[in-house]
Amino acid sequence: MNNFRVLVIDDELDFLETIVNRLKKRKLDALGAATGEEGLDLLKQQLFDVVLLDIKMPGGMDGIETLREIKKLQPLTEVILLTGHASVETSIEGMKLGAFDYLLKPMKFEELLQKMAAAFEKKSTQDKKIRDAKIQELIRYPSKVFEQE
Repeated sequence: MNNFRVLVIDDELDFLETIVNRLKKRKLDALGAATGEEGLDLLKQQLFDVVLLDIKMPGGMDGIETLREIKKLQPLTEVILLTGHASVETSIEGMKLGAFDYLLKPMKFEELLQKMAAAFEKKSTQDKKIRDAKIQELIRYPSKVFEQE
């Protein structure tokens, strides 16, 4: 598995700590946040490839609201929704807002890793398409290199 950056946002601290530690043991660069707000603060400071996001979080921001903000801050970051509640409607709403997929808790760790690898692959493909398009633009219009933005 390629090394990629993962942010886990979940209010269940035992789950959060366990997942982050297990990801680190797999040599993934993983950080955790216990609230949507805390996760968004990290996203403002660093780039992440994949976010694991709990849908049901008490307090200020729930998972869907956090997802909306993630997509504003880092549109290409892939988000996998996690829910302990079989809330299909909420998961579907999340997919419409740009989530990559969702998993029901408790999930098998290998299944989570497979889903994360697929999400990272999608993000990598999108990143490559954007880079290729920018390279083609520079080849066609070399004077753009010197234009002010």
